[in-house]
Amino acid sequence: MKTYIISGAGSGIGKAMAIQLANEGNQIILLGRNKSRLEEVKSALSGENHLVAVADIANKSSVMAAAETIKTIAIDGIIANAGIGGENNWGETDRWDEIVDTNLTGTYNFVNAFLSNLTLSKNEVKHILITSSVLARLGVVNYTAYCASKAGLLGLMRSWAMEFASKNILVNAIAPGWVDTDMAQEGLQGIADGIGISKTEFFDMAMHSVPLKKMSQPQEIADLVSYLLKQKSITGQTIDINAGSVMNS
Repeated sequence: MKTYIISGAGSGIGKAMAIQLANEGNQIILLGRNKSRLEEVKSALSGENHLVAVADIANKSSVMAAAETIKTIAIDGIIANAGIGGENNWGETDRWDEIVDTNLTGTYNFVNAFLSNLTLSKNEVKHILITSSVLARLGVVNYTAYCASKAGLLGLMRSWAMEFASKNILVNAIAPGWVDTDMAQEGLQGIADGIGISKTEFFDMAMHSVPLKKMSQPQEIADLVSYLLKQKSITGQTIDINAGSVMNS
């Protein structure tokens, strides 16, 4: 049995990761801002000894306080999955700080807060896995904060991969495309509203640039995460899982 901590574990991709890894016999520490959602996910996990930690990763004091409550627990993998999306526009209501503080700085806070737990692990190889996005590689109108923060995560990942290699900590990122989650559905609706068409019409437009013409399911992302956590030689890499939206040689 291994122990993994997952941020953003209360819904969507994070929930799917937690269920998959628990089904494989691992202990899961669920971290997020909404305790009731985390408890619901915990109740759905197979096995016992799973834990809930409530914290806002954008708030360093909050995440450090959560880390203090489990400081003696050895963790074998840190999965930095939490993030927020949506548009931002220059002006008084600009969401730049909110999005960057959560997606980029929040990931930095989260990993560093639990790094000492990772060093307690006796396993030969430990893992840090970051959820980035296909929009780390593409641009979208009015998504400057989201695209920039997700691209920043790839630089953060590569730096950590170099920094922690001597400790046998493998650091990688995944870059999902459209995934059928509540956040994605809200994004579809928001963009559709912004350009004055129906959600269905915008979905068809969005899928036009996706070779497989489909959204991924959260379980598909969880399967990839499970695979990467079993690797001993992959580090400093971004694994694309976006139905062909981006093809890199």
